[in-house]
Amino acid sequence: MKRGLAFFLAVTMIISLLAGCSGEQSAEAEKTKDGKVVIDFWTFWGSETRRPIIEKIVNDYNQSQDKVFVKHTFLPWGDIWTKNLASVAAGNPADVIVNDINTVAQRAENKQVEDISEYVDDSFKQQFYPYLWDTVEQDGKTYAVPFNTDTRLLFYNKKAFKEVGLDPNKPPATWSELEEYARKLDVKNGDKYDRIGFYPLWGSVGASSWMINADGGKGFIADGELAINTPKKVEALNWILDWKEGLGERTVQAFQAEFGSEQSNPFIAGKVSMWIDVGTFYTQLRDYGQDVEFGVAPIPAKEKGAGNWAEGGGFVVEVPKGSKHPKEAMDFIRYLTDVKAQKYWAVKNYDNVANSEAAESALNELKGPDKMVYEATVKNLKQTKMFPVPIDYPDYMSRLNPHIDNALLGKTAPEKALKQAEEDIKKMKK
Repeated sequence: MKRGLAFFLAVTMIISLLAGCSGEQSAEAEKTKDGKVVIDFWTFWGSETRRPIIEKIVNDYNQSQDKVFVKHTFLPWGDIWTKNLASVAAGNPADVIVNDINTVAQRAENKQVEDISEYVDDSFKQQFYPYLWDTVEQDGKTYAVPFNTDTRLLFYNKKAFKEVGLDPNKPPATWSELEEYARKLDVKNGDKYDRIGFYPLWGSVGASSWMINADGGKGFIADGELAINTPKKVEALNWILDWKEGLGERTVQAFQAEFGSEQSNPFIAGKVSMWIDVGTFYTQLRDYGQDVEFGVAPIPAKEKGAGNWAEGGGFVVEVPKGSKHPKEAMDFIRYLTDVKAQKYWAVKNYDNVANSEAAESALNELKGPDKMVYEATVKNLKQTKMFPVPIDYPDYMSRLNPHIDNALLGKTAPEKALKQAEEDIKKMKK
């Protein structure tokens, strides 16, 4: 009996010690004692960089008031949304979740997210970039709050520019200038390229981005109408094919085979002189390309005055359908998307945030190249377009992409491919 009692006491002591070391367990004990409402906050931010940042914001919120305790739950990318849908269906969801910004309307239509309209007013909405706020409203109701976003810039190698007689402070402004500069920057050794000036499908950009850029920033569905088989989008696909033909399929494939990240990134390695990527690509340059003398600029316009249109993405925070504590969840969301937390996230993560005042104030915390690139991204948001997935065409990209691929592979002429895509997508309208 004594041995059994001693064992029980030892185990109890170990559990107590572990509980004392656990922020979550001690906080939940405090909740039981003080009556705090515990809300579960799901994110996919588990990296060594992002997890400490989001957890500091969560801890700051928990210490800022005595009514709510937020528990941060990390779930891997991909798994988080599968588990969210399952938990909503089971009636036991998280209280706040980070989700994709362009599919809010789909979740609202499928009753997978709470209507939070009663918790927001005009003064709250005005904190955010208007084009981002547009993504979270459906039929006049609000279903999420924008958290962060991105935009794409042209990174160019100033040293390479100087080598070939180009002005390092004058990046290409139009597609024709982009082609002209690229030809000058190409370095060939016989039939082999040692350096390529530019290729439009490398970096964080694809054929659809160039088609939208060419068409005045118009997406594939504009004002509820299909805008796929347009003259400008056909022209853009032909333009990409001209690049591919000019370099040759073998050259393109050979270069791509050597692509990697960090020092192996082709722009950092000096293998490609102009490269389009999201603003956060700068962190790779900063950490692994210290010797690269670079500049940034908007994506060139199709022609002068046509607009330097870029595609954007991002994430929102929302309350899954069936949350037991929507009011408390919204209190946390307000904190998470206010200036203080958004500015902290922007500076520490070098990320574009949705709160416009926070984005501007983050510039005051940055210096040198950090400030130069971040300022360029903030300015570029004015020429960045979001393309929320419309309810009438929920899966249109999966039908469109194969047709674009066929055009790029030379299997179908661009005009025919886009005509077929438009006819195919018309059939799916709800």
